[in-house]
Amino acid sequence: MEKQGAEGSLKKRLLAYAESDYYGFHMPGHKRQMGELGNPYQIDITEIDGFDDLHHPQAQGILAQAQARAARLYGAEETHFLINGSTAGILSAISGCTSFGGRLLMARNSHRSAYHGAGLRNLKLSYLYPQTEETLWINGGISPKDVENSLKEHPELEAVFLTSPTYEGICTDVKTAAEICHRYNIPLIVDQAHGAHFPFCEWFPEDALRAGADVVIESVHKTLPALTQTALLHMQGNLVDRERVRYYLSVYQSSSPSYVLMASVDSCMEQLEREGSVLFGAYQKRLERFRESCKSLKRLRLAGQEIVGTASIYDFDPSRLVISTGNTSMTGMSLMRKLRCQYHLEMEMAAEDYVIGISSVADREEDFERLSRALHELDEVEGERCADVSSRENRNIRQLQRGEAVLTLGEALECQKEWAKLEEAEERISGAYLYVYPPGIPVVIPGEKLTGRLCRQIARWAAEGRELHGLDEKGRIPVIRCGHTNQ
Repeated sequence: MEKQGAEGSLKKRLLAYAESDYYGFHMPGHKRQMGELGNPYQIDITEIDGFDDLHHPQAQGILAQAQARAARLYGAEETHFLINGSTAGILSAISGCTSFGGRLLMARNSHRSAYHGAGLRNLKLSYLYPQTEETLWINGGISPKDVENSLKEHPELEAVFLTSPTYEGICTDVKTAAEICHRYNIPLIVDQAHGAHFPFCEWFPEDALRAGADVVIESVHKTLPALTQTALLHMQGNLVDRERVRYYLSVYQSSSPSYVLMASVDSCMEQLEREGSVLFGAYQKRLERFRESCKSLKRLRLAGQEIVGTASIYDFDPSRLVISTGNTSMTGMSLMRKLRCQYHLEMEMAAEDYVIGISSVADREEDFERLSRALHELDEVEGERCADVSSRENRNIRQLQRGEAVLTLGEALECQKEWAKLEEAEERISGAYLYVYPPGIPVVIPGEKLTGRLCRQIARWAAEGRELHGLDEKGRIPVIRCGHTNQ
């Protein structure tokens, strides 16, 4: 299935994949086996009488009631369905909490949608840099002290934007960060796209809403049984202009919202309300057994609570399967290929030294056992053939670089661009984003100067076959055209 031709329709390809034995430890959280929608064509309608309007819900309308149910489940004062994914919620939150040309304090390891929101509002950005967890070489948490120092340094800041959990399941101390923001009368926006499951089991980290964040965005489809593109935006407190956020929700979402997607969210909420505690209690036990089985791995390593307390990591989501290859001869990408080709297990993403799998309440005991057997078999092969090769070159470059911003994000996006080879782009100003995808965190941001070290690392990623968004088919990168930085 890894090399597939272009013949046939997408529908046929999807049906063939559904009938195969491939299993996904990736989103969406329904895992193609949990959900209650039936035939989607039967419920695909538009805003006809009696079915409310997402952009103008009636007080007792069906959608108003559905959103109120979600708000009760999450403990929010106000909740909105998102049918354009968490992206729409992030864009709306940033736009609603800032003035045009204002300043936003944001974690540098934020999703690209946060940068897009900043660009659309021509915001000036101040960054919070995560610390580095040096056993897995992943981004750690954001220090609340850094939040406070930045608020002191930039009194003109209008909002703070954090990502917790990260793609790797790393959680920041949102409660302390929220308390600091509120002392300065600044709203805290939290991208909790990967943590929609947090409120349903105490084994998981604390939900950002309960921790005091003012706006929280969650992707229902990532870790819960709901269709792709479904998400929620929650609001609470009086620091957010909710009317502005509501307005931008109507701007960034389709004017013809899908009733299939909205029904998927509501069906998921209904199921969680009805049997969430039972479902998640059983899920916790399955996860605990899987994690216990992985303790006997000799070289591969499944990350867990041992990293909490390091690198400003406040908590770790045990549902996130971060499998380190640091003590093997494999890279993350080669482990991902082996799992796919030899065991028909598809993971969420691969970095240089680790693979990420997303588990959810829909994963069965046999699914976890299948992954455990595969990891143990690969671990045995590695143990027989390789010495300790845990040291890797150039690890520091993989961490987020503190780039020199020559232009604001908005200014750079408006400048005229030209394509340059990577070896010719050194010391030039980036004209566009470059992402290693997934997870979609920008490595390069428009307006920043491209260092030689960074250009060489990008070339290395391209040679390794990493999925890079931003380069053209010739491996060139967009830069600001000389003499056009003030256009």
